[in-house]
Amino acid sequence: MSEFKYACPVCGQHMKCDSSQSGTVMECPTCFQKITAPQAPATDDPKFIITGTKVGERPIPAVVANAEAAPAPVPEKSFPGPAIIFIVLFCAAAGALFAFHGKIFKSTSQPARPVANASGGQPTPVKPPQPAVVAPPADDARWMLNLDTATISDLPAAGRIHGQDFIVERASFQNGTLTLREGTRGPVDFGITINFSGAQAEALAAQTINVTTNTDEAARVTLRWNNDVNSGRNSFDSGYALRLEFGLLENNHLPGKIYLCTPDAEKSYLLGTFTVEVRKPKPPKQK
Repeated sequence: MSEFKYACPVCGQHMKCDSSQSGTVMECPTCFQKITAPQAPATDDPKFIITGTKVGERPIPAVVANAEAAPAPVPEKSFPGPAIIFIVLFCAAAGALFAFHGKIFKSTSQPARPVANASGGQPTPVKPPQPAVVAPPADDARWMLNLDTATISDLPAAGRIHGQDFIVERASFQNGTLTLREGTRGPVDFGITINFSGAQAEALAAQTINVTTNTDEAARVTLRWNNDVNSGRNSFDSGYALRLEFGLLENNHLPGKIYLCTPDAEKSYLLGTFTVEVRKPKPPKQK
């Protein structure tokens, strides 16, 4: 037996076989095509290379080709196998998916846009604006000067002052006066004050105060209003119905419930719950 070389008719890869393998089917290590080995050449001159036949095609005549006129011989080193090619393609696809992930899969949520910190630190997320507090419509059925049938809702304190719907946005206690107002700062243009004649918040904690319409003299209740039509105030020392229920004083905060109906023509009233911010007394004015 003698060995000889022949070329793949598809990719030109050189392969070795011996004369006993002539006519057998082999697989090209480069392009993986099924090749029929040719008959052994009649000469042993290495400059002449014969070509095999692809399985399924007509045999190529055994013509000896001049190696110098033929294309440059392909080295006998085989290319990477299909497993390595698959790994390379998979890595390329994974990299492309990572790079364009934000454009392909867009998030449906819209987080708050961060605001740059002036000190150069991490940006601070912007909080969404709080919805405006709106007073519920007033109802004449809630205005009753009889404490025997009075009930206090667990909803935030709201009602009506001089014909205008009113809701308590801030409650404070200072120098013996309870203030229930709309707005959180500035002068009290729209609200109710109840003067307890200098009583301290500690004395009101865990107490219930009832004032009926036949009480000769009680805590002064003052209504204040200011709108585009008119502004004014109205005070009552008696003739109104009031029930105040205070909880325990804790961390300068005093929870409470109120039922108040005043005897004005506009049938002003206030019903519901609130939390009082107890503030330090103001120093006495110097003479």
